[in-house]
Amino acid sequence: MAAPLAILISTYNGERYLAEQLDSLLRQTRRDFLIVARDDGSRDGSRALLEDYARSNPRHFRLLADEGANLGARGSFARLLEHALDIDPAYLMFCDQDDIWHEDKIERQMALMERTEAGKTAIPVLVHSDLEVVSAGNRSIAPSFVAYQGLDTARNGFIDLAMSNLVTGCAALFNAALARRALPIPSEAIMHDWWLALTASAFGRLVFSGEATVRYRQHGANTIGASRHVPARLTRLSHWRRLLTAGADPHLLEVGRQARAFLAQHHAALSPAQRRGLWLCSLLRLRPGLLQRVVFHLLRNRRDSIIVLPGHSEIP
Repeated sequence: MAAPLAILISTYNGERYLAEQLDSLLRQTRRDFLIVARDDGSRDGSRALLEDYARSNPRHFRLLADEGANLGARGSFARLLEHALDIDPAYLMFCDQDDIWHEDKIERQMALMERTEAGKTAIPVLVHSDLEVVSAGNRSIAPSFVAYQGLDTARNGFIDLAMSNLVTGCAALFNAALARRALPIPSEAIMHDWWLALTASAFGRLVFSGEATVRYRQHGANTIGASRHVPARLTRLSHWRRLLTAGADPHLLEVGRQARAFLAQHHAALSPAQRRGLWLCSLLRLRPGLLQRVVFHLLRNRRDSIIVLPGHSEIP
């Protein structure tokens, strides 16, 4: 019998694109899933649309009670994750309200998951894929989100991930062992998918596939979204002038707070090297811009060991 899968979707004023996304879930070639949905206090018809789909597809939908609370993306998905674990699925996926899944997304990612686990389901595992970037009207912008964003998937060591997330939640599949290990997701976590990626890289396996499985819609109201990468072109003088005069970077402050929270939550289970790296990363939360940038450059110049598998990059 196929292992049960929970697809977690949080909606917020997403009525315009929601039906197209839900239809793409219901067209999946692999059908052993339950959609666990929560509306995060929408003011449009998102909640009513979820109720319509739940009534029409009771075998595939479970809709959380209407709380009327707006928790934000991280908080809403954390709530969904906690609720879904009560259903006891073997595997879980995050789903955004405005994308379109390729019809074989579940089938392909489950095949990669099963190869990665190799029967050892107690090991925390997260597999994730590339995405195709599309416009609001579903016209292709870029065939690869990774290339479009200028992401370096080889820079995938644990401390590299503590500084910069490589996992897009809607393109991820993870097992229950990882979900249980990651919870609770604290308020210091920047995003739920980043927190799970860190947990997988620290205690299990994180595997990337370069095949796109999602049409990642860009429409101006995305929580995160995609933007074309433009390589920096700095002279040596301008680089040092920026280093010496700029204030603290707000995003790096968040990165430092998240690293500190991860270190506090998992301290006893981390290796000495992981603890040292996270401690250094946590210094990014300090306000002096010069100190923050010195710490950033120290971290960027270190490299964790990388194992590359054919067609995939993996953190063991």
